[in-house]
Parts: sequence; C-alpha cells; structure tokens
Amino acid sequence: MDSLKIGQYTIKFPIVQGGMGIGVSWDRLAGTVSKEGGLGVISAIGTGYYQNMRFAEKIINSRPYETHNAYSFEALKEIVKNARKICASKPLGVNIMCAINDYSRVVVDACKSGIDIIISGAGLPTNLPELTKNFPHIALVPIVSSAKALKIICKRWTQRYNRIPDAVVLEGPLSGGHQGFTYEQCAMEEYQLENLIGPVKDEIKEWGDFPLIAAGGIWDKNDIDKVFSLGANGVQMATRFIGTHECDADEVFKKVIVDAKKEDIQLLKSPVGYPARGVRTNLIKLVDRREGPPIKCISNCVTPCQRGKEAKEVGYCIADRLADAWAGKAETGLFFTGANGYKLKEIISVKELMNKLINGE
Repeated sequence: MDSLKIGQYTIKFPIVQGGMGIGVSWDRLAGTVSKEGGLGVISAIGTGYYQNMRFAEKIINSRPYETHNAYSFEALKEIVKNARKICASKPLGVNIMCAINDYSRVVVDACKSGIDIIISGAGLPTNLPELTKNFPHIALVPIVSSAKALKIICKRWTQRYNRIPDAVVLEGPLSGGHQGFTYEQCAMEEYQLENLIGPVKDEIKEWGDFPLIAAGGIWDKNDIDKVFSLGANGVQMATRFIGTHECDADEVFKKVIVDAKKEDIQLLKSPVGYPARGVRTNLIKLVDRREGPPIKCISNCVTPCQRGKEAKEVGYCIADRLADAWAGKAETGLFFTGANGYKLKEIISVKELMNKLINGE
C-alpha cells in the first residue's frame, strides 16, 4: 500500500481510524493506531467523561453539566498528551462534529491541544479555515456524502480563505452512527459508496488535487483494494477498531458488538435529526414503548436537539445513552456500529488488525 499524504503529514499506511464518541476512540486507541502507522483519530465528543469526569467543573446526576464541561478543554488536552505518550510525533487526528454546541470553541481547543489533523462532518464545516487560521500547520479534512457537498465546501473555502481541503472523507451509507442520507437513500443503489467515489473524484479535479478517503462499510483488505481500484487514496474504518484491546470503550461495549447478529444492526432515529446506525438493544425496545430513561438534557451537547426538545420526540438523550454505552451499561447504552459490525468475532491488538488490513486475513 502507498502512504497517504494529508497536508504536510505522511501516513505510512493509508488507513484512518474513524473517530468514535463518546470515548470509544480516545488516547489508547488513537495513539496506538498512529504508532502502528495508520492515522489515529481522537473523538472530541463528550471529553468531559474522561478519567471519571475529573476535568468537569460541575457534575449533575453523574453527567458533565453544560457544554463547556461536556466538551472539556482540559480533558481534551490530557487525552492528546496521553496519546502522544504512545505515538510520539507521528501524525494524530481529531474528529469534531459540526452539529455539536460550542463547535468553534472545540475546534480552537483541539488546535491548542497539539493535534495535527482535524476531520469534521455531521454538517458542512464551511468556516473551518477561519477557526484554524492561527494554526496553519493543521491539516483540514471535511467529511462529505456527495460531490455536491464537496463543491459547496471547496467554493466557500476558496472564495473566503483561498484554501482547499487537505483531504476529504467520503462516507457512504453503511457507516456506524449518523448518516448523511435519508432513510430511503441509505438503501438506494446510487447512494452506495462505490457509486459516489467517481463523482467526488471528478469534483476534486475541479479544485486541485487532494486525496479521497473512502469510508462506510469497509471491513477487510478486499474492501480496501476495491475502493482503491475505484479511485480512493485511503480508507477510514471505525467499527473494525472496536474489536481491539486498545479501544477505549468498556469490555461490555465490545461484547455487545461481537454478539450482534446482522439483523440486530439497524438504522435508528436520533435527536440529531439524521438516521443513525447501531445495535437494536434493550434501550431501543424501551424507547419504542416510550419507557426509556428520563430525558433531562444536562450536558446540552448538540445544536439540532434544541436543548432536549428532539430528544423527547425521539425518546432518548443521545449524550447520556452514548456515555452509558462507553461505560459498559448494556441496559441503557446506545451502541453505534457500521453495517458490517456483525462480522466482528474476536478482540485482537491494533498491531494485529493493521497487519490483517495491510496484508490480508
């Protein structure tokens, strides 16, 4: 496999570990992936939970109170510092969702924390170059689900900031977590990853030349080879890295994914407003009966939820339920996984997984 160039950074193997929050990809996972030659990506979501919430200034009902605690700068700095103890000076990324409250502040926090690459989606990061203007060494990588979305970003970035992306992640509808598609589009042939790569490659050529990183449903070397043959320069994989010893989530979280059958992995309603893919667990059954855990909106995490309004419509608080999953609370946790998560059958080291992805099973 050829290396992957993102801005001034060279990733030895063209494998990006997708950011997974709350707490599924923090220092241990991201640091180890970077150490082993991929790009480790820290999730900026829910950093206030890190190390038993010791960086949160105020806690209510065992939750970080308000946005500045839910997305703690001090915790993010500590996560990056501890990841650096593992990967040293190798490139290290962070994933920051556009949909979070305090997005602008969290982007600047990540820059100050010593991160190299920012990956940003769940909305269009049209002002990302403005937020990072004092940190020109940081590479910027938007996540898109279509050539149209990339065109909007490139047009805005070139007109306002005379800049194009350092790479782009193209995420198809088989990924875990939130989708950039409607429920109907997720099942339509024209929106599948293999049919999106060509148009996005064509759009890239209109603006210059930067790598395309394909994501969503990529599981093994055969999948990697397939998207490379279609024009991708790298891949982003998240769910596969849940099945590693270094994954920061609780062992119960890993067991839920390992035990999941194909029919258990479904598109779910989310307070964020997008379909989200995860495991149909006890929580989802409770929510369907409108018997889910109380919704209090303590952390005020995402803008589209409107301070709990959408959570009450859907039937659960996404921050609370993702935090429970990370903590290993099987009965009340929300467990995101990609469509191929049912293929996960063992927990191995990141080193062994990288070897499988590079050289084949």
